[in-house]
Amino acid sequence: MNIQNIKTIGDLKKAGYQSKSIKDELRENLISKMMSKETVFKGIYGYESTVIPELERAILSKHNINLLGLRGQAKTRLARLMVNLLDEYIPVVEGSEINDDPLQPISRFAIELVKEKGDDTPIYWLHRDERFAEKLATPDVTVADIIGDVDPIKAANLKLSYADDRVIHYGMIPRANRCIFVINELPDLQARIQVALFNILQEGDIQIRGFKMRLNLDMQFVFTANPEDYTNRGSIVTPLKDRIGSQILTHYPEDIETAKLITQQETSKAGSQKEFIQVPELAKDLLEQIVFEARESEYIDAKSGVSARLSISAFENLLSTAERRALLSGDSKTMIRLSDFDGIVPAITGKVELVYEGEQEGAQMVAETLINNAIKTLFPTYFPEIKKLEKQDAETPYDDVISWFFNAEEDFELLDEFTDEQYKNELDKIKPLDAFLKAHQPNMNINDRYFVKEYVLWALVEFKKLSKHRFAEGTQFKDPYGSFMSGL
Repeated sequence: MNIQNIKTIGDLKKAGYQSKSIKDELRENLISKMMSKETVFKGIYGYESTVIPELERAILSKHNINLLGLRGQAKTRLARLMVNLLDEYIPVVEGSEINDDPLQPISRFAIELVKEKGDDTPIYWLHRDERFAEKLATPDVTVADIIGDVDPIKAANLKLSYADDRVIHYGMIPRANRCIFVINELPDLQARIQVALFNILQEGDIQIRGFKMRLNLDMQFVFTANPEDYTNRGSIVTPLKDRIGSQILTHYPEDIETAKLITQQETSKAGSQKEFIQVPELAKDLLEQIVFEARESEYIDAKSGVSARLSISAFENLLSTAERRALLSGDSKTMIRLSDFDGIVPAITGKVELVYEGEQEGAQMVAETLINNAIKTLFPTYFPEIKKLEKQDAETPYDDVISWFFNAEEDFELLDEFTDEQYKNELDKIKPLDAFLKAHQPNMNINDRYFVKEYVLWALVEFKKLSKHRFAEGTQFKDPYGSFMSGL
């Protein structure tokens, strides 16, 4: 259908256009994409066998949908991607405030215009990108905002009585007729507003200042809600919940690989930094493990959740920490160091809700604990496990590395101001580390080896095989008794 040549209702009829509801559009286009094996929700990872099949079933059932989950679980993104299931263009009566279908007008304006001009009624084509409306539910939202109200200025300009329905100014929902309408954080919406919503969902009519108007609004509603809000700030009223066809539970990534895909996708804007900052795979794994540790931490409120935005913000901070260091040291290129992870602490403290015990420990201490726990948890994935109870004379793969610190003539320090060359030279002094990595990570990317070397040192500290002291200029590593001997 060549829409450029279709400018009136008459042209539309000649072209054989058939009206269909938005839910039919979504259903038919979803079926078409599924039959052609096309990915429907691109850029969504970790939901392939859980959330997306449920969402597809809801669309096939032509349901209004409630996405229920903690913050940072891609609820709004899923709703926005549903726009890709709409037809590219639909015809609308020109001048209509509520996107009237030319063949099935519902507003007084459109009905009278079609009655007056017939097949000569002008139309325009609305692109699918303009068929998405979104409202964040807040306690100050009114019925006038989302449904409509009487407009005294319109009444005065048109010289109309308040008894005339043409004085009505439509709210967001009527203006989103034939669109996907998303209400985020639904429990925050006042109960009386929710009642107005379920009247639209069930009865198809709206009531504004005494006007009871039968408007068969054609809409796909998508609601999002956080379980925490049910008790903290409000709830979904039972009649409205009863009228939402499908409630779909979302979740966080279940493994590090999926979490890394999400983080890399969302930090693509940091492309200029990525060009001259080398990020080892182990560093990416460690970053995601910190988030996993946060979700399990006794210091963090599990009901509030730990958003995927934490790893995104933390990764951006990690790159910026390395970038700042390189700028100060004059390096044209640099690599992520484990000490750079100190730079992600502000991203952690700004994204987590602490319980009472966490408040007592302090946000800074909780963030550092998460980093240390992640180092310890991830270590057995790459290297032999360090047993808590070992016989005194038992040999371990780490003996040579630990002995080096016992026999070192001077303190081993990794200063923050070190250039890349100085950093590498300092780590190269620990000769047993090279043999250790060759034995246990023979296929390791050669460019990552210095980060891995530092990681081994930090892990040995966590397993009480070495001691570490952080000071203003950098980090000092000693044998496990060094701190006692020096009085630190």
